[in-house]
Amino acid sequence: MGSPETRVVVVTDSTASLPAQVAAEHGVVVVPLQVVIGAEVLDEGADGATPERVAAALKEWRPVSTSRPSPAVMLEVYRRAAEEGATAIVSVHLSAQMSGTFESAQLAALEAPVPVVAVDSRQVGVATGYAALAAARAAAAGASAEEAAEAARACADRSSSLFYVDTLEYLRRGGRIGATAALLGGALAVKPLLRIEDGRVAPLERVRTSSRALARLEELAVAAAEELAGGPDPDVAVHLDVAVAHLANPDRAATLAEHLQERLGERLAEATVSCGELGAVLGAHVGPGMIAVCVSPRGAVPETEQGPDEDPDEDHEASTA
Repeated sequence: MGSPETRVVVVTDSTASLPAQVAAEHGVVVVPLQVVIGAEVLDEGADGATPERVAAALKEWRPVSTSRPSPAVMLEVYRRAAEEGATAIVSVHLSAQMSGTFESAQLAALEAPVPVVAVDSRQVGVATGYAALAAARAAAAGASAEEAAEAARACADRSSSLFYVDTLEYLRRGGRIGATAALLGGALAVKPLLRIEDGRVAPLERVRTSSRALARLEELAVAAAEELAGGPDPDVAVHLDVAVAHLANPDRAATLAEHLQERLGERLAEATVSCGELGAVLGAHVGPGMIAVCVSPRGAVPETEQGPDEDPDEDHEASTA
């Protein structure tokens, strides 16, 4: 455990989909990635690159790309945190297989004025956000930086990120899948179901229609939740954080969230399944119509200490807004 003089600060990036209020409540510092639309470079966020702006650009076939924060930007964040009292930093980021953000964190850590533990979540989106919150909760409870980093890794390792895309073309453009896979998917007119596996986008199933794809996504999410809720220890209750994200597909995303709420209600760490728009950076790579589900374990609670009807944690959680 950390000493009484230790103050561990958690840093993450904007792809973690942490609302500003949630990040502030947990003391998490968020570093923006950038989106390039045509010749315009914008920080991801409400005052720059928004999901709506990216979706519109993609529909118009305008060039859209993304960029990681530089090591210099990360170093400035670490220096500022140290000036404000941090004695150690845990920097939790999206998969190193998908972005150079983790590498920027590692390079910046070499020159930081306080120790920095960089964590490759091997996840994307809200799963990275849940991992960052796990680290923040651990740090608030007195954990050392290494212990908080391990809490983030454990949360990310057990999380499931599942998603549906209307087309594989946007993933192909960003180099996240091969041209052959995208061509095959288009030729067969299938609706791909994908997952994050070993830090990369991996095929899961192919379904003929979007309605069937979303029904199947629901079943896969419930199965992942049931597996997590069982947990490795039958005497410990595992409560779940579940989020639905979308890009320009709000009605279907809301329906899916309602279904998951009905089926998983008693296992949820929060009162509801969160539902919101995917961030601009990730949206640029999956395209309009995408719907994703993240299922993640909250800290385990012994049954003898807390009954199933009690609120396991009153904190507000990560949403995909």
